[in-house]
Amino acid sequence: MQTEYFWIAGAVILLLLDLWALNSVVRSDKSSGTKAGWTALIFLLPLLGVVIWGVAGPRGITKGPTSPEHSKG
Repeated sequence: MQTEYFWIAGAVILLLLDLWALNSVVRSDKSSGTKAGWTALIFLLPLLGVVIWGVAGPRGITKGPTSPEHSKG
């Protein structure tokens, strides 16, 4: 029973990492083809795709706050 919780927790953590990686890919300033390739890799190979993305994936978020109100701290 305890090992079931371990696998569920691992799957949830992997899902969250995948969503974070996909968000970073979509918000990067790379071309649409590059974004599609990274998205496909992360979807088709969730664990390996996230590891590869972590090493060689696109970085940088180009879309900041949409208005000055959103950037207030």
